[in-house]
Amino acid sequence: MRRFVLIRAEDLTGVSGTGEVAEGTVFSSGLAVIRWLREPYAMGVYQTLDDVISVHGHEGRTQLQFID
Repeated sequence: MRRFVLIRAEDLTGVSGTGEVAEGTVFSSGLAVIRWLREPYAMGVYQTLDDVISVHGHEGRTQLQFID
């Protein structure tokens, strides 16, 4: 299990903002869970980290950075 943050340089939608926008965990199975750090503080469950980036990567404007 590894923790990560999503860091967004530019917010294309104007919803989540910039900087650290979400934190998450990827499990040994590859399953990834993210929690948004701004309202409405939603959570999402994805089959892989690639799925997280595919949905929330904003065309390369969001980076995934592992904490540990």
